[in-house]
Amino acid sequence: MSRIENKQVRGILREYDVRLKKRLGQNFLLNEEVLSKIVRASRLSKDDLVVEIGAGIGILTRRLARLAQKVVAIELDERLCAILRDRLASLNNVEVVQADILKVDMERLLQSPTVSIKIVANLPYYITTPTIMHLLKQKSIIGLLIIMVQKEVAERIVAKPGSKQYGALSIACQFHCEVELIGWVGKCAFFPEPGVDSALLRMMVLDGARAAVEDEDFFFSLVRASFGQRRKMLENALLNNANLGFERDRLRSWLKEAGIDRRRRAETLSIVEFARLSNTLSR
Repeated sequence: MSRIENKQVRGILREYDVRLKKRLGQNFLLNEEVLSKIVRASRLSKDDLVVEIGAGIGILTRRLARLAQKVVAIELDERLCAILRDRLASLNNVEVVQADILKVDMERLLQSPTVSIKIVANLPYYITTPTIMHLLKQKSIIGLLIIMVQKEVAERIVAKPGSKQYGALSIACQFHCEVELIGWVGKCAFFPEPGVDSALLRMMVLDGARAAVEDEDFFFSLVRASFGQRRKMLENALLNNANLGFERDRLRSWLKEAGIDRRRRAETLSIVEFARLSNTLSR
């Protein structure tokens, strides 16, 4: 990030008399190399409809608009929305929407899009996981997500079975998407500089789920319960979850039927194994 860019952003904020709110996680990405990497990862064409989450003052928005058919820039802070509308007024393929992403129904917002949309997001750290879960619930109209997240969260999303980072978030993302780590992004790439490093992820939504699951709600309830006490054996972790209400003898029988050793820990089970166990238990 160059000093000139830093001064430019400060100048824009002064011009509109805007002071950034730390509680909203307002950190603007200014590194040209990383911005270009996001655009390349998005693989945009003039047929694409892009939803940018956390558009800030439009640094990335302008680049996306050059290549996409349309960009819908969602920003929570109405003061930044005013800057966006003013600075991007000359672009006829950009729509600025002031909204809380956690309350946005994409299909309603975009009026039932005829093409799958691409999500580009620099997610505030304090709502990263809820936002990802909210978007994955709407995966039927989403083809691709390019997201900037805290490094620690990225490590959990891409983690494989057997690692300490592997957990419910790993399974949720990998169940629905092909997940790829594009690269690490240092905190010096942002203004103001956050307290942690970040990572850029590419999540391609799968045509179907990663594994055949008869009851998806039960599957994810089972996953969450299994990791609720991740250091315990799987059998004990499930027995200790009151919401599931399993009896030991029956649970042991079902684990055996699913071909899962009751002494294993949740972090060692693959998505396919969780699916097999879920289908056995849900019957």
